[in-house]
Amino acid sequence: MSAGNQFLLEKFGWFYSMLLTGIVILAAYFAFSKYGKIRLGKDTDRPEFRYLTWLSMLFAAGMGIGLVFYGISEPITHMTSPLVDGQSDSEKMNFAMRYSFFHWGIHPWAIYAVAAMVIAYFTFRKGKSGTISSTVAPLFKASSSSVFGRIIDILSVLAIVFGVVPTVGIGAQQIAGGLSYLFPGIENTTGLQISLIAVFTVIFLLSTQSGIKRGIKYLSNFNLILAACLLFFVLFAGPTLFIMDFFTDSLGRYIQTLPEMTFKLNPLNEDESSYIRSWTIFYWGWWISWTPFVANFIARISKGRTIREFISGAVLVPAVIGTFWFAVFGGTSLHLDVAEGAGIAKDILTNGPEVGLFSLLSNLPFAQITQALGIVLIGTFFVTSADSATYVVAMQTANGSQTPSNRLKLSWGIIISVLAMILLGAGGLNALQTTALVGAFPFAFVIILMVVSFMKELRKENVG
Repeated sequence: MSAGNQFLLEKFGWFYSMLLTGIVILAAYFAFSKYGKIRLGKDTDRPEFRYLTWLSMLFAAGMGIGLVFYGISEPITHMTSPLVDGQSDSEKMNFAMRYSFFHWGIHPWAIYAVAAMVIAYFTFRKGKSGTISSTVAPLFKASSSSVFGRIIDILSVLAIVFGVVPTVGIGAQQIAGGLSYLFPGIENTTGLQISLIAVFTVIFLLSTQSGIKRGIKYLSNFNLILAACLLFFVLFAGPTLFIMDFFTDSLGRYIQTLPEMTFKLNPLNEDESSYIRSWTIFYWGWWISWTPFVANFIARISKGRTIREFISGAVLVPAVIGTFWFAVFGGTSLHLDVAEGAGIAKDILTNGPEVGLFSLLSNLPFAQITQALGIVLIGTFFVTSADSATYVVAMQTANGSQTPSNRLKLSWGIIISVLAMILLGAGGLNALQTTALVGAFPFAFVIILMVVSFMKELRKENVG
């Protein structure tokens, strides 16, 4: 897996960059073209979930646990990038936040949204099954049950499983890191992380049995409230004016330099090229690995919305919220480390990225309370992500049924958790991420086929 991952990062960086750029352009086109008023469903269908509930479910399935995990450690790590050698601290901070915005902003949400839009269109408007194969079948005039269709679905299921396994592992690592940080007597070991996976597996399996309209919905709303409370606490307990100025300034720099960052591979400088591969290209591959899982789930909860409403809600709103999260948590960490020598970077270097949140909160008032709330937030994100993934992979292996059996959800939940345990034991976070990237690469080509098939079907729509 490591050899395969290294090969993909070195040989297909250009492909990932071009694919993600094309997806962003297509998302804008679909939103602002005449097709934007088409509903993802029948013309009489209306959204099943309220807007805030819908947004909370997007984050719960999409990248909530990733924001908590990387919201502090990534900006801190970018401060030492070879791309900023010789720069002042302020220039390094600007670079760190700009690239964090880049990796977690428009690009990931665009690929999620475009894939979800295609799935929702074929499922709810065309009456096809909810499988990935049904979205590409029109291109080849073949049924989703053909050999070609089965291959597409198998690739999709593999990508879903290997895409969500790192989320499960990251959640366990961060909860273990938090417990170890709060209680020095508890050692952050692989055994503790595997034990936490076992405990939370029982919880999310109980949740998944209650269905999407109960367990996932209520937990997602709770996630949104708790995350918002923690966000505003750090905003007002930290350097508030600096955070707001830094967010505004970094957002402007991100928008201004977006084309340059998008196509920057630096083949003439090996240090810079290696850094871009290990961060930007790695992220593009990781977002692709999450796409079949997240897109299927977003499609399931988006019936009845127009394409324009869907794209704006599933791309722009989450991207702005995500960048603001990085500005608050990452910006506060950078400010405390540079201006006050808080030692957050040292904590992360010594104990790993999983302690970043707890190290930051230890430098703010009411540390023990907020750190405990942080563990609860990570735990609920763990449950909702695993719950959503279990539902999606069960749906795909039940011929696209919107209500897969509890037995199937139970089986896949156990498989995902056991895989996460095995990979944690084999090589920790690197093993989890490497497996996701290699397992998802073939799905990049499936995404291209999905978009071409969707555009072919759109031309048949009677729109003014």
